[in-house]
Amino acid sequence: MTHLVLPTDETRRLSFYLAMEEYAASPKPSPKGKGLKSLPSGGDLEEALFFLWQVEPTVIFGRHQVIENEVNIPYCREHGIQFYRRKSGGGCVYADRSNVMMSYITRSDQVQTTFREYMQMVCAMLKELGLDATSTENNDVLIGGRKVSGNAYYHKPGWSIVHGTMLFDTDMQHMLQAITPPKQKLTKHGVESVRQRITLLKEHTSLSIEEFKRFAVERLCSNTLRLTDEDVRNIERIEQETYLNPEFIYGKENMSV
Repeated sequence: MTHLVLPTDETRRLSFYLAMEEYAASPKPSPKGKGLKSLPSGGDLEEALFFLWQVEPTVIFGRHQVIENEVNIPYCREHGIQFYRRKSGGGCVYADRSNVMMSYITRSDQVQTTFREYMQMVCAMLKELGLDATSTENNDVLIGGRKVSGNAYYHKPGWSIVHGTMLFDTDMQHMLQAITPPKQKLTKHGVESVRQRITLLKEHTSLSIEEFKRFAVERLCSNTLRLTDEDVRNIERIEQETYLNPEFIYGKENMSV
């Protein structure tokens, strides 16, 4: 698998990384060694791609979800939490700099096969840390029976994209309040109830978050592909046209939210 790397280390909006996945799954022929279109060796882009990313506090919700039913918009605006829609299905997720997001892009039209292979890779990587990692039919990864990672999928012709969370640490209050509709009051008991169902990776390893990121890349990837400034501009164009488009974020019928 090839590790996809940006030209700089700056943190970008979550919408950029969604566009980056889509760009990676839309390669076109180009001269040898030019950006994403070919591997550094000059060969065709046939290997699966993988990259890790982190964002400032953000909520990401599924393609078919109604935003006001899933995102506590007033809370997010009050606390500077961004929110974006993704093209995959599934539920609402909170992300911040204390957890790690993962993206996997591969040439495949087989949903179940792709998911199974990806989940097996992630579990195997965690097991190398000595962790009791298992996967579920709901595309979650568990450690000791508690959720540490949730994952979702979408398909482009000839390509499959899987992306998910890895809860290294997180702001639990933000995570729960930002995805709770305003009419629902979050009690202390509610926080404790959710906390019993999830676990944080930091509770199971002595690695720092940066050390874990390096470990994951070393175990999962054998090559590196560095994007060019031109690639970044193309990704930004996809981001602007799709993921930052208010009609895509809110839905045409909810533009006044």
